[in-house]
Amino acid sequence: MITRPNVKLNLGLHVLRRRPDGYHDLETLFLPCPAYHDTLEIITGDDFSRISARLQTEYSAGQVAQGISPDGKLMVTLARKEGVDWNPMDDLTARAYFLLAERHKLPPMKIYLEKTSPVGAGLGGGSADAAFALRMMAELAGLDLPDRELAALAARLGSDCAFFIYNRPMLGTGRGEILEPLDVNLSDYRLEVTVPEGIAVSTADAYRGIVPRQPACPLREVLARPVESWKELLVNDFETTVFAKYPRLAEIKQSLYDGGAVYASMSGSGSALYALYR
Repeated sequence: MITRPNVKLNLGLHVLRRRPDGYHDLETLFLPCPAYHDTLEIITGDDFSRISARLQTEYSAGQVAQGISPDGKLMVTLARKEGVDWNPMDDLTARAYFLLAERHKLPPMKIYLEKTSPVGAGLGGGSADAAFALRMMAELAGLDLPDRELAALAARLGSDCAFFIYNRPMLGTGRGEILEPLDVNLSDYRLEVTVPEGIAVSTADAYRGIVPRQPACPLREVLARPVESWKELLVNDFETTVFAKYPRLAEIKQSLYDGGAVYASMSGSGSALYALYR
């Protein structure tokens, strides 16, 4: 089974308050974005893989990493042009397998993940991989799990993982795992995404120095207004701290407006930016 997990954008992102558990309560609109995606294949047992040979021929040794779980039930192969600098058994797709296996009987599986979406850009590529993997594994194991249950499991892997189970515009609150469908009509606009080279933002760093606050206008009300009014109203709170550390991102955002964008913003904790044009 092969899927192509897409990334997401954040339309507005308010950091409302710090929680007793150390996380923060957020308010954001998650929007699926097809501009970037990974390629994820999962097979059971000794089934034939359709992409493993291509990964071995198109990627060098330093660009491919492989791991096998101690019990031999899971093999994970990761490929990335920029190199793989993390343990495949720590990848979110592997963690998805172990999490699902805690509750359900799973057959041995092999995961092949080609990472082509940006890393450290605030686009949620790893979260998308985890959510897509959960759904694929459940299907391969013959489990008839509703989206609600899959989303609850995904939320244990990451704050924005649950969104990718639904993969449609959703208002996210709580840590981002409390989701409510919210349609936003952008059919009259062209969307462009910019990922600056050489800037990867740590989410932990983005939170440092941020001051939680209540927005002047709730996000739902802002999104109901014309897109042309968003420039002054639709805010990503992370821009304050991230732009201070990476002034180049503020320059890029201004250049998007100079180029005719009616709205431009950073996605998540950065570094990716996007713009809407009439």
